[in-house]
Amino acid sequence: MAAMVRNPLHEALQQAIRTISLIIEQIDADVDRPCRMFHSGKVWTGPAAKQFDAQLTQFSTRARSAGQAIMDDLRQALSRTPSEVTAEEADSIRRKYGLDSVLG
Repeated sequence: MAAMVRNPLHEALQQAIRTISLIIEQIDADVDRPCRMFHSGKVWTGPAAKQFDAQLTQFSTRARSAGQAIMDDLRQALSRTPSEVTAEEADSIRRKYGLDSVLG
């Protein structure tokens, strides 16, 4: 039986999840802050403000949904990816996805 080694694609997906998770958290915070300020009623009021508020809320929801979809896709890909493969498979995966420079 061939010796098993860590799957570079599995490691790359784990790294992507860690990196993108932080980015999504930052985006959520950056979108949430203006929404909260706007909902305070101290920034802008009136009919145009209500319309803008609806658009801002829609964009905020879309950003959150997109971030969640990205994370769901990455987690699903990770769950389908074996954590160990043969050394030959690992080399093939590194070449296929150009992971040598990513994983060092």
